[in-house]
This record gives sequence, structure tokens and C-alpha cells, in this order.
Amino acid sequence: MLIIVQNLPVPLDRRVWLECQALNAQGYEVSVICPKGPGDPSFQEIDGIHVYKYAPAPEASGLLGFAVEFAYSWIRTALRSLRVRRRHGFDVIQACNPPDTYWLLALLWRARGVRFVFDQHDLNPELYISRFGRPTGIPGRMQLGGLVLLERSTYRVADRVISTNGSYKQIAQRRGGVPSEVVTIVRSGPDTTVMRPVYPDPAIREGADHVLAYLGIMGPQDGVENILAVMDDLVHHRQRTRVRAVLMGFGDCLDELKRECTKRGLDDYVVFTGRVGPDQIAQYLSSADIGLGPDLNTPLNNVSTMNKTMEYMAYGVPAVSFDLTETRVSAGDTGVFVSSGDISAFADAIEALLDDPDRRVELGVQARRRVVDELDWKPQAEAYVGVFDDLLANAATPERQANWPYAPRPTTDADHAAATYVDLDDEHELRRFLREHTGPERAGS
Repeated sequence: MLIIVQNLPVPLDRRVWLECQALNAQGYEVSVICPKGPGDPSFQEIDGIHVYKYAPAPEASGLLGFAVEFAYSWIRTALRSLRVRRRHGFDVIQACNPPDTYWLLALLWRARGVRFVFDQHDLNPELYISRFGRPTGIPGRMQLGGLVLLERSTYRVADRVISTNGSYKQIAQRRGGVPSEVVTIVRSGPDTTVMRPVYPDPAIREGADHVLAYLGIMGPQDGVENILAVMDDLVHHRQRTRVRAVLMGFGDCLDELKRECTKRGLDDYVVFTGRVGPDQIAQYLSSADIGLGPDLNTPLNNVSTMNKTMEYMAYGVPAVSFDLTETRVSAGDTGVFVSSGDISAFADAIEALLDDPDRRVELGVQARRRVVDELDWKPQAEAYVGVFDDLLANAATPERQANWPYAPRPTTDADHAAATYVDLDDEHELRRFLREHTGPERAGS
């Protein structure tokens, strides 16, 4: 298997790394081509997975800049695909968008018998409209039309399509004309055996009574600036000066967000961690009282699954979010939703949860239960591997079914090396942890 990713390095891209591990555990040889992260080498073999990386393109701006970025990345990926073919071989290419450009590479390899799987992470036409509005002039219409054409070409070349949720599957069928039996939903569910509460370092709170957490990319469409507006309201207008927001992640808007934070006088109340690894995520989310979903209701966000929501749930953290269709699907009754863009209502919802520790505990317990019972990565991984088994007529034998993802995930000492996990054999321990950590017992201390 050759998996192509352009917008994030691997294993930082959690979904892709989980996919790689699931395939590898089932006996598939997996290679990945992706851009380098800071300090990354050109080649790594991680847990038996071959990861080939190239220096990312310079930051793009404008139509020409993006065209150059896509062309550069495409050529670098194509050249590395020759190296992967020579060293390891591959029978299937899986391309993860954005962008929707690797259908052409898959088409070229089809002459050598290679099949193509499209793992659709984003809807690029909706992304364009969300960032720039629906175009009225000829240049904008041509750009949007080009994105639709690229997406349609990807659908048509793909032997199988993987959608992250039901909304994406409907679009693949409606806009791409893809038959239902060719599309498989594989949600980006967290591996709840690994993403689970730990007893965190008390220093993380740094004297704050409450910690609000954000985990994710910080781009123009992610709405992180809304968190700063909410914090401004909480701190400067409602005098909630014992609240701290921890913003984990990076992206095109990180520097601008830091400047906005300073301008609003929030440097003492907001922490930007930058890029974080699994151990740091576990520490911060296990310290958090509330998770934040600041994504506005745009054509893209409304139908996209927000991984952050499920990751908050995995740690027993209730989330406050703007009301989005697929976020409601993920959170169910465990989330708190307010009208998109209503900063005051968002602050109201946070304040109400901060003042009701019993409700925070109950929502946290329900969230953890829901993500384990309905959203966990294991059934998603089974569906994912099943796509390749079906495509290659590779039957799941009893020997294979004895391995992950069909069998329980094997644990290693490394899984438990960074921190002491909360015992989750039953809900009693989680409830006790939440009561002592964020609930009424801590509130009264």
C-alpha cells in the first residue's frame, strides 16, 4: 500500500497513522509519502511502516502561489512513488485530500495494475466557498469550477471512496455519481484504549481554577479567533479571571492569533502550546474542564466531522461548540451547542458549565461512554481494512482475525510510560476522577 498525504506529516496526521497501523497489523506492507515536519528526516521506518518525506513547498498565497505549491508537491510525490515502487512495490495507492490532484498520479500507475482508493478528508469546493464566499465574478467561478472538476475526476478514477461521515458519503453519491456500494464510511474515531484520562501534572493549571482546551489546526476556517473573543468576554466583562484557555496546535493563523491575544490583553489567560504530541495532549485534556469547538457554521464545517470533539469526549471532557450538523452527530446529548457566531451565548454556555460541576461530571461520563461504545477507532479500523480486503479479494482468515483490528488492540509498555492512566474498567473510577478533578469535590476545595 502507498498512502499519499500532502497537508500534514505522518505520524502527526493521527487518522492516517491509525490507518497505517491497522493495515500493517493485517499483514499489508505500508509506505507513506508526505511533507516533512520540523526536523524530520527524508526517510523513517516507524513500527515497520516506510515513511518517505520531502521538504514542504514555501507558504503559498493567491491562485498562482497555490498552483505552484500543488505542482511542486505533486512532482515531489511522483518522484518518490518511483522510489517506493522500486524498493517495496505497491498494489494500491490511497490519496488523502486536500488537494484533489493525485487522481492523475493514480491514473498513470493504473497502467501497471495499481488500484486507487480516495480517502476524502475535505470538501475542497466547500472549503473555497467557506474561505472566500460564493464567487460572483468570472475568475472566482473558474477557480471554483476547477475545484469541482478536480474532485469529480478523483471520484471517477477511484476504485473505492472512503468518506469520514454520512454527509460526505451523500456528496460522493450526489455530486460524484459514485455508487453507494463503492463508498465506505470510516469515521476518524479516537483509539480510546490510548486516548483516555490520565492523572495530570497539577502544575498545568498554574493557579487557574478552570482550564478550557482547544486542540486542532489554526487556519482561517477553524474559528480560533472566536475563542479569543469569548475569553475577552469572560475575563474583561464577566471578571472570570481564574479561567485559562490552553490552545494546542499550529497553522497559518497562529502568529496572527498570538498578536490578537496580546492586543486583547489576554496573554496572562491564554496559552499557545504550538505543536503537541500524544503525551502532552493527554496531560492538557486530562486537566481541562471544558473543550472548545469554535468552528463557525460554514458550508464546509457544517458537514465535516471535527476530530477535536471526539478527542475531548475520549478524555471525559464536555464540549461547548457552535451548532453544526456533524458535530451534533459526534457529540449527541453530551455536547452543549450555541448558535453559530454568537460569542455572548458561547460565553454563557461556558459560564453555566463552570458554575455547575455536577453537570460537567455527568456530561464527561456520558461523553466517554459514547465515544467508547459508538465512535471508537476499532470498528472504524475494521471497516477501513475491509475496503482493501474487498478491493484485492483478500479474505480475512482466522489467522488474520486474531490480529488487530479484528482482535483487541495489543498494549505495550510504551502506551503507559508517560503517565498513570485512570482505571476505566468501570465508570466508578472515571466518575471519581472527574468529581475530584473538575467536579463538586474540587469546586469545594
